[in-house]
Amino acid sequence: MSWLLTLLTFLPLVGAAVLLLGGRAVRDEAARWIALGTTVAAFLVALAVYGRFDPALAGFQLVERATWVPAIGLHYVVGIDGVSLWLVLLTAFLFPIAVLASWTIGRDVRLYMVAMLVLETAVIGSFLALDLLLFFLFFEAILVPMYLLIGGWGGERRVRAAVKFFLFTMAGSAFLLVGILVLWARSSGLADGPTFDLRQLLAVAASLPPATARWLFLAFLVGFAVKVPLVPLHTWLPDAHTEAPTAGSVLLAGVLLKVGTYGLVRFNLPLFPEASRAFATLVSILAILGILYGAVCAMMQSDVKRLVAYSSVSHLGFVVLGIFAFTDQSLTGGVLQMVNHGLATGALFLVVGMLYERTHTRELGAMGGLAGAMPWLLGAYLVAVFASVGLPGLNSFVGEFLVIVGTFAVHRWFGTLAALGVILAAIYLLWSYQRVAFGPIRDEHRRLADLDLREAVVLAPVLSLLLVFGVAPGVLTEAIAPAARSVVARVAGESVDIGAVAGATEEASPP
Repeated sequence: MSWLLTLLTFLPLVGAAVLLLGGRAVRDEAARWIALGTTVAAFLVALAVYGRFDPALAGFQLVERATWVPAIGLHYVVGIDGVSLWLVLLTAFLFPIAVLASWTIGRDVRLYMVAMLVLETAVIGSFLALDLLLFFLFFEAILVPMYLLIGGWGGERRVRAAVKFFLFTMAGSAFLLVGILVLWARSSGLADGPTFDLRQLLAVAASLPPATARWLFLAFLVGFAVKVPLVPLHTWLPDAHTEAPTAGSVLLAGVLLKVGTYGLVRFNLPLFPEASRAFATLVSILAILGILYGAVCAMMQSDVKRLVAYSSVSHLGFVVLGIFAFTDQSLTGGVLQMVNHGLATGALFLVVGMLYERTHTRELGAMGGLAGAMPWLLGAYLVAVFASVGLPGLNSFVGEFLVIVGTFAVHRWFGTLAALGVILAAIYLLWSYQRVAFGPIRDEHRRLADLDLREAVVLAPVLSLLLVFGVAPGVLTEAIAPAARSVVARVAGESVDIGAVAGATEEASPP
């Protein structure tokens, strides 16, 4: 089964091709079912990958390698480790949820589902690629379908938000591409010639002069910081979230932003350990600013969707802070929080989208008293709020706790300020729930329908995982911890080959 990761990556693209080749003969209902069937099949393949993964090993597993463009050293190389495993599973899990949440899309359904499926291939490919140029191709491929989802099916100001999203992320990617090409040029002295293979570039990067390594670190950092996004490169995110359709917001918060934080762990830290230590304080300060600034901005919002968008800026600050504290606990907590944030914030966006479909408003001042009219929907909202604020017993608690404890061990002030961010999150999220659920209800809202069967099917799996991962976080950390320890050891200057392939030999597979 050496083709398992390739199948997982390109299966959604096959579904997109079916929809495109079918043309107008594919009716809207058929397009929905084809997209749902394809994403469910991809999730089943992801579960097969999970079944073959050995959580005790820190290296890359199920590696597939094939020559692609030998003249420039470009190879098709994919593999998975404890850092990428749960991000791949999260992606494969959220896409069927997003397709179901898009069931009411009534315009150009076939093209909408094509964009969704292409986006899934691009995101999964980004998490699996071990060749830097291959990673960059997937990384850039994310932009087009997400741009189309926002610009084609978003809100009133969707074109402005889509263009802003595209320009910001494209500008950041230019720095990343320059950094990749410099590393490739430096690898020309290798026995097999220049290469983009991450595992070989680890040795190349180790021989770089400190000044060069620091400039390359900054180039990679800018490319990923825009995607996270880190303050002050965050301004595209609230507009994109606000104008995107519900499924677009779920996927943007759930998996697309994680490509940025994943890039920091996968590339910045292992390739440039000395530069990572040199810039750790600066990046940590930006992370703290993101935590506090995002929380304060969220408290000032009257649009509930924009409030949740700023909460993402704040919560992803925790992830970046955990990454650059360089302790086993903080990095494990940071990777864990990538998954937890995707589930909790994804649930919030799902609920907000369902509320908007009923009330046709996102203004907190125009809501109120909805718990009486829609007790099940507002109950789901409350569970998602509790998970996002880090209530013990729900999923976000363990991730945030590990980040704060791991950071406090090396930077007490950073750990203390991060803890303040948890308090602020409780204030603005519980305040938003109070404004929506309680108080006087408008006459036009009294007869609004509660959850229907489709919406219950959408929310139930996500809410269930909020509880499961809160009660049994070891399910996640068992695989994350070995890979996190190896990254921390490399940053500390220990001779650890994090690019080693777990197992005997690589498995060759054509792309």
